[in-house]
Amino acid sequence: MSVPQLPLALRYPPDQRFENFIGAPAGALAQLRALAAGDSLDWVYLAGPAATGKTHLALALCAAAEQAGRAPAYLPLAAAAGRLRDALEALEDRDVVALDGLEQIAGKRDEEVALFDFHNRARSAGITLLYTARATPEALGLVLPDLKSRLSQCGRIVLAPLDDHGRGAILRDRAQRRGLALDQAAIEWLLTRTGQDLSGLVALLDRLDRESLAAKRRITVPFLKRVLGNPASA
Repeated sequence: MSVPQLPLALRYPPDQRFENFIGAPAGALAQLRALAAGDSLDWVYLAGPAATGKTHLALALCAAAEQAGRAPAYLPLAAAAGRLRDALEALEDRDVVALDGLEQIAGKRDEEVALFDFHNRARSAGITLLYTARATPEALGLVLPDLKSRLSQCGRIVLAPLDDHGRGAILRDRAQRRGLALDQAAIEWLLTRTGQDLSGLVALLDRLDRESLAAKRRITVPFLKRVLGNPASA
């Protein structure tokens, strides 16, 4: 069967690399870079709430592994629902595998068993694994004790939600990469008035990019008010 994965053009987008990740815990990026290059034998379990950058780091790991001459694969587990065993078996020729979203299989015994079996085969084959989840193994609601035990043995990185300063820094970085002139007042307006999480704010930049090009206007607070209208419904 074909392995569910993002299209090649979207797998390792330039916005999602180690060098533009903001707010990583101390030592986390060095740990992940070593994992990508094959310089570390410790697998990593990356935990954190939604919109804390887990997918960013999983894709960054794959991009770095590819640059190091290794064969990576990124699998969002939501895309493999009901056929996880086949999807994982198709990844056994890869050097690095990032499995994103373990909460998608938690409590589903058959899929937990499939993951447990893959974990053991990957260890024997020397495949590097990165797991991501919204909770630690102990809090994930797993029903297979052996899987919980294996996951608990991985090196652990825990991400925390960014404050407004960090979220603003990401918006500023993403705007600059798009060539958008987004001043501090506009960033603060977006953070306080739209009520969107970070992923929603980043997606909103695409709309603002199109609107500002069409209007040939800089993105200022008056422009935001005109384009977005009532922010709560934007």
